[in-house]
Amino acid sequence: MAAAQPDAAQAAKSSVAAEIRAQVGGKYKNFYGRRGYWPIWVDQDRIGPQADALLALIEDSGADGLDPDDYDPQELKQRIAAADNGDPKALARAELALSRAFTDIVADMRRPARDVRMRYLDKEVEPQEAEPSEILRVAALAPSLSDYVRDAGWMSPLYMRLRNARARYDAQWAQLPDLPVPEGVRMRPGGRSDAIAMLRERLGLAGGDAYDKALVARVKAFQGDHGLKPDGVAGAMTIAALNKGPGHYRRALALNLERARLLPGPWTRHVVVDAASAQLWYYSKGALDGSMKVVAGTKETQTPFMAGMIRYATLNPYWNIPPDLVANKVAPKILDGGSLKAMRYEALADWSVNPAPLAQSAIDWDAVAAGRQEVRVRQLPGGSNAMGKVKFMFPNNLGIYLHDTPQRNLLAKDDRHFSNGCVRLEDAQRLGRWFFGETPKAKSDAPEQHVPLPQPVPVYLTYLTAVPTKDGVTFLPDVYGRDGD
Repeated sequence: MAAAQPDAAQAAKSSVAAEIRAQVGGKYKNFYGRRGYWPIWVDQDRIGPQADALLALIEDSGADGLDPDDYDPQELKQRIAAADNGDPKALARAELALSRAFTDIVADMRRPARDVRMRYLDKEVEPQEAEPSEILRVAALAPSLSDYVRDAGWMSPLYMRLRNARARYDAQWAQLPDLPVPEGVRMRPGGRSDAIAMLRERLGLAGGDAYDKALVARVKAFQGDHGLKPDGVAGAMTIAALNKGPGHYRRALALNLERARLLPGPWTRHVVVDAASAQLWYYSKGALDGSMKVVAGTKETQTPFMAGMIRYATLNPYWNIPPDLVANKVAPKILDGGSLKAMRYEALADWSVNPAPLAQSAIDWDAVAAGRQEVRVRQLPGGSNAMGKVKFMFPNNLGIYLHDTPQRNLLAKDDRHFSNGCVRLEDAQRLGRWFFGETPKAKSDAPEQHVPLPQPVPVYLTYLTAVPTKDGVTFLPDVYGRDGD
């Protein structure tokens, strides 16, 4: 009898497939036709647990700024219930209704908000309105459709973690009284004052005016979730963060969710660089493959908000020194008696691919230092080169790329905003192995050896000032002033 069960299951699915073939039409016929009209929501002779995962996602879709009623969950439940007796015709109706609801919610979750603008450098990374057949095809390839739906595998893991963290944040902090706390007043553990009483009320604690252990713990919790040192002391920065009010943080969470919405799901092989936290993640085959620290741009030389395709690596790279640094750093050293050769720099006649060299003596360094004249200067490859041993290129007119760095000390800092806009990598060799399947190696000491990637990889430079953590969410300083609040 046990051996006959698979045959019975196959026969049941075959009957459902025949009914799907009779009922399906429009945009869904292409998907089902290519798979012999085989269902994806039916297990043996009943609707499987993947449907429960979809219903749960729909009912919680308010977290995505969507309306659950748009996907008619009651009708879906009725279709599922009607198919409970195993009738192939009813199963086919439920199957198609589930597919329609699924493709609708996937498309809506992926749709970018109009008020979040990312610069797209290549057609491959521009957001596209996915066809229902493509949405279903990708879902059907997942090892577990239930897990794919439950985890919203078409969305960035950063989005889903932030989405889930927002619910925890709202429960803990967003409903507290929006009460201003006095600034410039000394409040420390062990003290008593009217200001401390207001602080207790603002943090949702019982009445009183004592800075006791309960208040210390609550202040620490607030500090930890808002990017502050959790010392339990209500200093000026903590009071300023409290006085921004719950509305400020709700808006920040919503804005950062929209930024994260632009990122692809983990089944797309890609790299994400977050300039706010100075972190990098890389994904493939539905999982996070690795992460690392980076150094991002300063407030004055910001790492941009954009996406492109990493197409090649450059080994033994030059560093083309930005004109402002040539004026502010290089020219004064030359005027003070230094030499380009000793600094392993060279001056060039223009910005062409094969520029003619310029003698140091042929340049008016006073004019360069004063900003009246520009000259191209680049650093020669080598151990001290600012690019390190390799840079990963996604062609753009801003001169932005990912690169190795000899300045390891900067990576040990909590605030890593020191670059001129490019992204300095904690472990360029490890990322190179992920790109190429092996460590890319130069064939000689020759400079600027370009090695194409086996397959171009999307890279997304984003800016997340609210980031998911193990216990919830934390808010980071808006270093670039992009949050507008």
